[in-house]
Amino acid sequence: MKLLRFVQSIFFAVSTLCWSMSAQASVDSYRYLHVNIDTPWAIFVFIFFLVFAPMILLIILHWWNATKKDEDDE
Repeated sequence: MKLLRFVQSIFFAVSTLCWSMSAQASVDSYRYLHVNIDTPWAIFVFIFFLVFAPMILLIILHWWNATKKDEDDE
């Protein structure tokens, strides 16, 4: 039983090392680090939807609730 567990652990270690080498090769490649003219636009769109869009929604909801309170006062 101990021999089987030892063989399994060796097999797992070797297969993990083989998989990690190919993963590191793809991460270190130039393709993932390449910055071109489209990169600032991608950053802008990302920031727009994550920061500016919720702020615009907040302004709209605040305005909507402010007009509702004025109708309730009358």
